[in-house]
Amino acid sequence: MRMIKKILAFSLVMALVGCSGDDNTNFFYELVSIEEVVLPEVFNRGETHKITVSYFRPSDCHSFAGFDYNRLGNERTVAVVNVIVDQENCRTIERVDLIDVSFDFLVGQEESYIFRFWQGKNENGDNQFLTKEVPVVQ
Repeated sequence: MRMIKKILAFSLVMALVGCSGDDNTNFFYELVSIEEVVLPEVFNRGETHKITVSYFRPSDCHSFAGFDYNRLGNERTVAVVNVIVDQENCRTIERVDLIDVSFDFLVGQEESYIFRFWQGKNENGDNQFLTKEVPVVQ
């Protein structure tokens, strides 16, 4: 978890430093809907497990920037963050090839973990999640 935050912070700093001298650079961050998730059937307590999520890049201006990751008790909410650069010259990409990105999850003392993967908003503007529960074994 600390590693994810460090990677996201490093990415943000690099984006800001890399763009600090160019007043014409136009970029922002956007959550991108998670389409698929690969999780183990069970977690082993005290071990690190790789979690892979897949998403479609909406345009050729979108690039992976990291994860928005929140925890509350045994619940984890995960979203993919993309940076969009120079949005005025973007081309929409056909939704054909999923992009896979992963993070490492260190299993603690919980009996199970509930993951909520952000899948966008519905017609009412409410967040939608793919929810998966993974039990923990000794």
